[in-house]
Amino acid sequence: MKNILFAALFCVASTLSAADGYKVGDTARDFSLKNVDGKMISLTNYADAKGVIVVFTCNHCPYAKAYESRIIGLHKTFAAKGYPVVAVNPNDPAAYPEDSFENMAKRAKEKSYPFAYVFDDTQEIAKSYGATRTPHVFLLKKNADKYEVAYIGAIDDNSESADAVKEKYVEQAIAALTAGKAPSVTSTKAVGCGIKWKK
Repeated sequence: MKNILFAALFCVASTLSAADGYKVGDTARDFSLKNVDGKMISLTNYADAKGVIVVFTCNHCPYAKAYESRIIGLHKTFAAKGYPVVAVNPNDPAAYPEDSFENMAKRAKEKSYPFAYVFDDTQEIAKSYGATRTPHVFLLKKNADKYEVAYIGAIDDNSESADAVKEKYVEQAIAALTAGKAPSVTSTKAVGCGIKWKK
């Protein structure tokens, strides 16, 4: 998609290193963030789940838009199997008004998001997780009453076209976990716009 490549030139590179956040095997902290329906969402809302697909994403980024239908697809495929999506917008709306909470709610309604879309208004969760891009996935596996990071990175290997994807990293990781195995690929490079940090 030429539009993605063109628009990506205007994405500001992140200044936060992924090394500042979680690594595979770490226990992910819980959070309490406001969903577009006004309710607070935390990992404890998914007590019966086997894990959670936490995706840091936003409204304005062309990569996030390109992956939007795939994120919806992940939830529709895997929520019933115990791995729902929780989408987290960490961007500073002062930098990109399109990423405001009001516009998040509008986008979620327009696209009929079947998953929670929450606002990390302090950016504390994105920083603690080590998210740097939109989209950036943290696949969490439930272990007793805690959530362990099982995979970090991209959704798949082609940000331009869902039809050209050869490696579906998140799907493959969930398949491995469901079979009681460790994912063969636990980390990939997240491709997308840099998160817009508050100044």
